[in-house]
Amino acid sequence: MEISAAGRLEVRITAADVGKRVSVRRLSDTGVAGKRFTDTVGVLTSWTDGVLLITRKSGESVRVAESDLVAGKVVPAAPARRRGPAASYEELARVAARAWPPVESERLGAWELRAAGGFTRRANSVLPLGDPGVPLDEALTAVRRWYAERGLPAYVQTATGAAGTQEPLCAELERRGWVREVTAEVWTGGLAPVADLSEGAGVVLSRQADEAWLARYRRRGVSEVALRVLGGGPSVWFATVPGADADGPGVPAAIGRCVVDGRWASFAAVEVDPARRRRGLATAVMAALARRALDEGASAAWLQVETDNAGARALYAGMGFAAHHAYHHYREPGGTATDQ
Repeated sequence: MEISAAGRLEVRITAADVGKRVSVRRLSDTGVAGKRFTDTVGVLTSWTDGVLLITRKSGESVRVAESDLVAGKVVPAAPARRRGPAASYEELARVAARAWPPVESERLGAWELRAAGGFTRRANSVLPLGDPGVPLDEALTAVRRWYAERGLPAYVQTATGAAGTQEPLCAELERRGWVREVTAEVWTGGLAPVADLSEGAGVVLSRQADEAWLARYRRRGVSEVALRVLGGGPSVWFATVPGADADGPGVPAAIGRCVVDGRWASFAAVEVDPARRRRGLATAVMAALARRALDEGASAAWLQVETDNAGARALYAGMGFAAHHAYHHYREPGGTATDQ
């Protein structure tokens, strides 16, 4: 906290600091003896009517009454991660968009409106990497109209927790009644260490998702539109570990998908027969895909993991991955939820 020369805590932020990363101390309302103060660090996303709204790295919004402030100051951006590949949010957002492409898209200023028949929120949401070129309310009206014309709910994908992410936009969407449905994280790591984790024996790689691969994929009844999304990207590989199980003869024991895009390799759809989990199959799939990506010149890796998937988070952390930023999908007020 900021301390004056006289040793007093001071509030050294104002409404002019909206959009900056701040650290504040406020009076606590817990009533616990000896814990009178609460500290919050995040992006100051608004300061109106005597209330500060601070968005933490996780995307959580914290409201602080101005009258409760004890101290506050602007602080530097979060320090660079000490391991894994360096990357900006915008670079990763664009790479991620190419790895999971929509069937149809349209520009609204620096926003990209994406649609793929409702197959996943990622392929059916706005990617707002800059200014839409019109006032926000006008932009959101255009977004809702564009998705309504396609029979889809309107979603906006945002990110928090890294330099250049969209905490102020999150706050504006929430103020307008948009509903945050999903929070996940993008993790990054070195590619070579993943390739070294397993020999990947028995893993079959293919350029297409065949019927066997789709039989293990958790989204049943995959449409032609979904196949276009799954097969889209600069250089796409599908991994299969053959094996019969209770789902029927020929259903793989494990599968995975990787997209190679320059220095980046993305991992997705890593799924294992529940009866054969914790036997190293997911690691074998990712190692085989990582070696293929290394052969194509990639050196860094990224993946997406939901915040409540403890098993996957432990697996990826053990592989050397770490969180880069959080991302969220906001659904229009009154819209019907779609698949993730």
